[in-house]
Amino acid sequence: MSKKQKKLDAKLDEKQSLKQDQISEGVVVQNGKKANKQDKNAKDKKKDKKKKDKENRTGLVKKTKETVSELKKVTWPTFGEVVKKTSVVIAFVVIFGVFLFAVNWLLGGLVNLLIGNGFFG
Repeated sequence: MSKKQKKLDAKLDEKQSLKQDQISEGVVVQNGKKANKQDKNAKDKKKDKKKKDKENRTGLVKKTKETVSELKKVTWPTFGEVVKKTSVVIAFVVIFGVFLFAVNWLLGGLVNLLIGNGFFG
């Protein structure tokens, strides 16, 4: 092998090893231009993030409009209906409270009888 051939082989080997290093580091050479894969990925991620942010904003606006339209469909009770239903709830709570008080008083008296203190303790 001649000296020129050896020099050419050495340069070729050097170029191939340089390409391998660039590939392993994420640098790609296309059309004589160097582009870093990591930079491209970062740019793509930024674009995706902007797109998602925009979609989230439009999603929020859409949800708000849907909520308002649903609230327009609700049949709201009149003041008289609210007063009647509220009085029914209050009456039920009072009756149930009296019932629980009576049961508690009765069971307390029975426990006192079992202990031997008499019904009223």
